Formats: sequence, C-alpha cells, structure tokens
Amino acid sequence: MKIEKIEIIRLAVPFHSGRENKGPGQQDYNAASSRVTKMETLLVAIYSDNGLCGWGESFGHLINPVTFTALESAVAPFFINRTFDSIEDIEALVKQAEQAFHGFGRTGPVRYALSAIDIALWDLLGKQAKMPLWQLLGGTRNHIGLYPSLVSYDNQPEAVAAQVARVFELGYREIKLHETTREAVAAARETVGSRAQIMVDVNCPWSADEAFQHAQSWADLNLQWLEEPVWPPEDTSALAHVRKAGIPLSAGENAAGDGDLLHLMASGAVDIVQPSVVKVGGITAMLRIFAQARHYPVKVIPHCFYYGAGMMATAQLVALLPEETRLEVPWLQWAPPLHPFLNFQPEMTLPDAPGIGFIPDAQVLKDYRIDLAVCSATKGEHHV
Repeated sequence: MKIEKIEIIRLAVPFHSGRENKGPGQQDYNAASSRVTKMETLLVAIYSDNGLCGWGESFGHLINPVTFTALESAVAPFFINRTFDSIEDIEALVKQAEQAFHGFGRTGPVRYALSAIDIALWDLLGKQAKMPLWQLLGGTRNHIGLYPSLVSYDNQPEAVAAQVARVFELGYREIKLHETTREAVAAARETVGSRAQIMVDVNCPWSADEAFQHAQSWADLNLQWLEEPVWPPEDTSALAHVRKAGIPLSAGENAAGDGDLLHLMASGAVDIVQPSVVKVGGITAMLRIFAQARHYPVKVIPHCFYYGAGMMATAQLVALLPEETRLEVPWLQWAPPLHPFLNFQPEMTLPDAPGIGFIPDAQVLKDYRIDLAVCSATKGEHHV
C-alpha cells in the first residue's frame, strides 16, 4: 500500500457527566475537571492507493492545536508516498519516523502525532488483511470487560457516592475515581462495600511525603490501585517510597515513550504500568511494552481517557492481555456519540470489522469539526 493522502480532523463534542459544571463555559487542561463541558479529540484518516482508509487518534485535549500543527507541518508530510504491506514494514517505517523526529522530544505533541499515524497504519493493515486487529496480532478472544473512569466530582462525597451507585447498578465491578480526599474516596467504598473494586487516579499532585501520608490514611479503604500520586510523575524514588504504604501503585500514562516505561518497570516502583496508545507511540510502541513487561513483576493495564480511534485501538490491545484486564472508558455520555461503541456496557464484543473497528459517524464529524487539514503528494490544504 502507498499512502496518498492524510486528513487531520480536530473535533470538540459536548457531553454530560451527571455533575454541575464549574465556571461559565471555561475549559481545563485536565479532561476530568468539572470545568470541561466538551471533549476534544484529534483524528487522522490515512488514505492508501488501494482505496482503503485507516483511522488514528492523537492525544492532546486542549493542547490539540499544537499537535495539529505538528501533524500538518511535519509528521503527516513525512509519511506521504511511503509504502507498507506487512507488520515488519510498519515497524521499519515507524522506526524511521521515530529516528527522524527524536530530537523534538520522546513525548509531547510530536510523539502524540506519531501515535495517531501509527494507529492508522495498523488499521489499514488489518483492513488489507480483512482481519480485526486482535486477530491479526494473534489474539484468541474478541470479548473484553470495561471499567468506567469517572470524572472529578470536586471531592464532594455525596456526588461521588451517587455516581458510584449509578455505575454499580449498571453492572460495573471495577470503578475509577478522580478524587483527592479521603472523604470522597471513603464515600465510594461505603457505597459498594466489598462488592466492587475502587481505583483512584489523583493526577500527580503531591510530593513523596504528602503522597505517602495520603496513602497511609487510605490504607483501610482497600483500593485496587492508587494512580500517579507524585509530582513529577517520573520520580521513581518517590513512587517507591509511597508504595511502602501498602497500596498498589500504577503509573506510566505520562511516560516519555516506551523507553521511559521500561525504566519504570525496571525500577520496581509500581505494580501496574499504564501506557497510553495515543501518547506513547501508537500500537507499535504498545506491543514493545507488552513484550518488555513479561520480564518484570508488573501488570499492564492500558490508560484510555479518550473516545475515538485510540479507544478502539486500546480495546483491540486489551484483548491480547490476560482476561481479567479491562478497558478503561471515560464515563461520559456524548450527545451525539461519535461511534456506536460509546454506548458503554460492562462488557464489549469487539467488532468483526477489519482493522481497529472504528467507524465514525459522518454527520458528527461534520457538525463538531473545528479544524481540518489535508496533506497529499500534490497539495496541502487547511480548513476551519
């Protein structure tokens, strides 16, 4: 296949989350914040000379304009007229791109841009082979569990309890919070008792000593894991200190490429690593991480707080992991949904469609698009 055209599509789709929005339309760089009323995503569509289209997604939320520029100005043009027809071809092509752009950071907008392209290449390869990605990669199951990743309810115990009760009643038995006080986390535990697992992502707020104190005070809440408790998130010494409080720790969403994740695994500072397909370098990097993790006493549970092609790629990857591994999904209700798999259920049967199974609603793409660029061998176009 030869890459003939790449479209870069920036969307902002409104959602509901069962909470009071804070601030008059103000947005926030933390997607779980109560200020956020719509969620951005950045999609790429790669068109090949055999008539197929592959979809990818890049990380960024409100930093998407920067990633958009990286894609339009450098990363997408790099891939125009490139050819590939096998897994080995993708690996070689991605390696060339990683080496070409390595001087611009092992994480951040350029890496996010490469992640989107990589996902779309795998989608194309699956479509050419007429196989869903999990099957192309040697998986044996097309059925996975989900866990809802709740937005922040600003540490309000009553609101947290109400939302946890809601998802528990829908059949979910693993629930992630984005709260930072004992009172809010305890409200979740009191709501479900021992009938469900509770995880807490605090988004890197504390020093090592502060995080240790919080972890000690939460020890009796029987958390499945405490996620990214320290700042900076790559401080493995701090993570190792917090881990002594007895709560399993997870981290890795903010790792600088799979090399940084390898360092995290080798440090022994965490129990769970959480690579993000739209940040770390796409499916190619995720597969490298899966292989590396087999040498260390850690679990891999991919991060996924996005809702487009990246979410569907993550679902396919979760199907390669142990059966108890569940797909994280942002617990939001979009109006309207970008694709059918956003109507979440506790379990998901992966689509039979070849590739990653992402088929966006054309009308939603049209109605909620806020930026578009087109790169091809003959021209580059930019539309708003």
